Amino acid sequence: MGRMFKRYAARLPAVLVLLPMLAGCASVRGVMLPVGGTAPGASQVNMLVATTRQRSDPAELFSGDRGAPASFANITVSIPPPEARQIGEVQWPRQVPGNPATDFVTLKADVIDRPQALAWFRRSLRTVPKRQVLVFIHGFNNRFDDAVFRFAQIVHDSHAPVVPILFTWPSRGSVWAYGYDRESTAYSRNALESLLKAISQDPGVGEVSILAHSMGTSLALETLRQMAIRDGRVTPKIRNVLLAAPDVDVDLAREAIMDMGPATRRPSITLFVSQDDRALALSRRVWGSEVRLGAINPDQEPYRTQLEQSGITVLDLTKLKAGDALNHGKFAESPEVVQLIGARLAAGQTVTDSRVGLGDRIIQVTAGAATAVGTAAGLAVSAPVAVVDPQTRRSIGGHVDQLGRSLSDTVAPLNPVGLGQ
Repeated sequence: MGRMFKRYAARLPAVLVLLPMLAGCASVRGVMLPVGGTAPGASQVNMLVATTRQRSDPAELFSGDRGAPASFANITVSIPPPEARQIGEVQWPRQVPGNPATDFVTLKADVIDRPQALAWFRRSLRTVPKRQVLVFIHGFNNRFDDAVFRFAQIVHDSHAPVVPILFTWPSRGSVWAYGYDRESTAYSRNALESLLKAISQDPGVGEVSILAHSMGTSLALETLRQMAIRDGRVTPKIRNVLLAAPDVDVDLAREAIMDMGPATRRPSITLFVSQDDRALALSRRVWGSEVRLGAINPDQEPYRTQLEQSGITVLDLTKLKAGDALNHGKFAESPEVVQLIGARLAAGQTVTDSRVGLGDRIIQVTAGAATAVGTAAGLAVSAPVAVVDPQTRRSIGGHVDQLGRSLSDTVAPLNPVGLGQ
């Protein structure tokens, strides 16, 4: 016990240094309570939620405790009119009920059973031209309402023609609950696998894309590995897996991807990495692990060779200057990039399409104007990064609303490293 205490005590200064960046105003409880109506010009996002969280009261709907293997909800979020917000942001109400003219508010929050969830899914699938599904898996330190509002913003701002499904696992929503959150991802693997199989087996589905962030990437990788071991391969309808700032041990990630089989028999995988990600640096220091996957330098060995052999595409965002103090959610407020994913999905093109040279620039933002000149992979894959970070970090009982609120006016051009075709 004495050695263990000394080990963690030695790492405590690193935690204390970063805590001010994680601290902020407490969020308003009760945003899941539906409001009476929306506002002129407001938009709506209707999503399916699958969760392993414990059912709570209507004000919270689902807590950070672990619940039954899977529960479902159908939630509609109202998003303020374009003139009242900036693309890439979530406007949290300062009080309940929120104002639909200026705030994200809930219009409907119905807890439903599995047959009702499947019925909603099949109805929604008929409204999507390419029959595409997007499953979003959030990261560490997220309350239920964090995940719901952030995913609503992703879907709305990208204009992605997809059936939106949020998979939310039991997170305490506290910076002190890293261990609990990590174990909650392991607890949720079977439920996520069941969800992915159910939607993939529907004959009406064209393809499924998975977007996972931070600690949620561990859940995504382990679930797909588990599926491949059970069934001999990952279901072919899961075509794209996007791992943004993955908080995963490099060795564990490599083993999980190898267990999915060769590149020709598994989904296309894209990594977003940044060597200046301070959240991942803290994760490495506190837990005594090797470099986290989201913080590798893909130009250095052994990573370059390993990634090339695995057929994985890597986008290195290290040179991107963002307003996020932790550098854990870059591209957080780029309207142009957010909207690129919608265009790519509408065209029915895969995220890691390599018909355009991967050595080209992905995107260049200068004085607020974006010019997309890069790869087909870059154009599509960069989009989720613009909105993927939950930006709702909390310290003790607190909530940080929208961590990293703006990018710098001038962003250096990025040179993606594309490994494998």
